[in-house]
Amino acid sequence: MQYYFTKTVSGSFESAIEKVTGALQAEGFGVLTEIDIKATLKKKLDVDFYNYKILGACNPAFAYKALQAEDKIGAMLPCNVIVQEKTPGVIEVSAVDPVASMQAIENKDLEKIATEVRARLQKVIEQL
Repeated sequence: MQYYFTKTVSGSFESAIEKVTGALQAEGFGVLTEIDIKATLKKKLDVDFYNYKILGACNPAFAYKALQAEDKIGAMLPCNVIVQEKTPGVIEVSAVDPVASMQAIENKDLEKIATEVRARLQKVIEQL
C-alpha cells in the first residue's frame, strides 16, 4: 500500500507553501510545525540540499477523536505534508495517508477516523 498522496505543481517554492497551507486550512487543518530540512542540514552538517519543508498539519477535531479512540496515537500525530523542489519551479507536494500509517493499530474506531482524515488530505492534494 502506498503511504502517501502526491502531486506536482509549477511555481515558486514559497507560493506552493502558501497554497498548501491555505488548502489545509480550508479542510480544517492548521500547521503546528514547519521543519526546513534545507536549512537544518546546512546548519547541522554544512551540506547543501534542495528546498524541502515538512509541515505538521493537525485538524483538532479529528485529533481529539483519535486520542479518545487510542491514547497512544499522539506518537503518530500530526499528519505530515512535505513540499519539495528538486528542480527549480517544479514543486512536489505529498501528504501522509493516515489509513496506511494506522494499519499496525487494531482499532476499528481509529480506522473510521483515519478514513475521514484521508479524504480531507486527498482533497488538499487534489486542489493544488
